[in-house]
Amino acid sequence: MTSPAIQIFSRDEILAHLPQLADILHSCVTGGASVSFMLPYSHEQASAFWRGVADSVGRGERTVLVSINAEGQLTGTVQLIVDQPDNQPHRADVAKLLVHQNARRCGDAGRLMQALESVARDQGKTVLVLDTATGSGAETFYQRAGWQKVGEIPRYALMPDGEMTGTSVFYKFL
Repeated sequence: MTSPAIQIFSRDEILAHLPQLADILHSCVTGGASVSFMLPYSHEQASAFWRGVADSVGRGERTVLVSINAEGQLTGTVQLIVDQPDNQPHRADVAKLLVHQNARRCGDAGRLMQALESVARDQGKTVLVLDTATGSGAETFYQRAGWQKVGEIPRYALMPDGEMTGTSVFYKFL
């Protein structure tokens, strides 16, 4: 089995692959991932989200990385948000690490994060920050990937089904 390729997508590439990106997001939300959206969640809502991301990429506010399998299908994505306050030019936020449910446990998330860290270094970033649902598989993934947990905020957000969840905040020095 060939490892997925990791690519940076431009605004136009995001728009050209909108159905696949929307499918990844829809898969994650309907699978219960706490990534800011509530059920019921439609492909139309996912497409609208990605159109907004494309515009943000076009303004230079973020970088979107995607994993592409040997068949040319998108399997995952992650974002590096570089639009930060003037006193934080060395920092970026990591957002929306998403891997389609059909592509999980194949290493896509790890490869996406390694590539994201490389891109961040190339952009002069030395501190990355993210948050994820407390007690989730993502929390365990980040700890295993060398991220440092700062703490937890109870009752931070709702899961897609409406259940309250805390969030765990992480950072990583590059």
